[in-house]
Amino acid sequence: MINPLQPVGRASLAILGTAGRLTLFTAEALSHCVRPPFYGRNILRAIVEIGYFSLPVVGLTALFAGMVLALQSYTGFARFSAEGAVANVVVLSITRELAPVLAGLMLAGRVGASMAAEIGTMRVTEQIDALTTLSTNPMKFLVAPRLIAGVAMLPLLVTVADVIGVFGGYLVSVYKLGFNPSNYLQSTWDFLQLQDYLSGMAKAAVFGFLVTLMGCYHGYNSRGGAQGVGTATTNAVVSASILILCFNYILTEAFFAR
Repeated sequence: MINPLQPVGRASLAILGTAGRLTLFTAEALSHCVRPPFYGRNILRAIVEIGYFSLPVVGLTALFAGMVLALQSYTGFARFSAEGAVANVVVLSITRELAPVLAGLMLAGRVGASMAAEIGTMRVTEQIDALTTLSTNPMKFLVAPRLIAGVAMLPLLVTVADVIGVFGGYLVSVYKLGFNPSNYLQSTWDFLQLQDYLSGMAKAAVFGFLVTLMGCYHGYNSRGGAQGVGTATTNAVVSASILILCFNYILTEAFFAR
């Protein structure tokens, strides 16, 4: 009678253990983010890696997302003779949802995997143990700079994605669907509210924290040589992507539920 329940018990204990380890890791990482000393060179390097080198992939993603959104919105609204709402839908969808979510997912695939692989390799080659031997806290040296850079840079990337995404919708609407350029831009500007932009920035900061946290956590706790590093990299991308989608709903509910 008890044997069939053993797998359920093992899975439950494993989930609780992972949640506990992640909570302790997060608390320790956050404490090092606000306590000196700060490794400015590491923070700057992480800012360049996360922000500057992610611009092309985030920009291209936002551009084509805006273009497709404008095209699909026009196709749907044409059935109800409401084509004039295309500009409103594009700017609202880009700033509230698509720019932060797509940028976060792109960052998870690019930066989260890179962090997990780099820190995981340091773990299995005992470089992290060497830092401890040299009286350097690995959490402060490796994890805290990446968390700070992730929270700081993803909102800036999302701001760029907002502009490029709206521009993509403008290109399709004006040059393919025949909208008047001045009317389209005026409608976009009139419909956009500060709350829409700020909600996207708040989501971006949370997503940046989640991506870097998952990359650092799985890399820091990787075991088993090259295979363990590969597993940690995969887990970092998958867990960050799932958390982004989950927290996107939670934050949307918090900001816009009535």
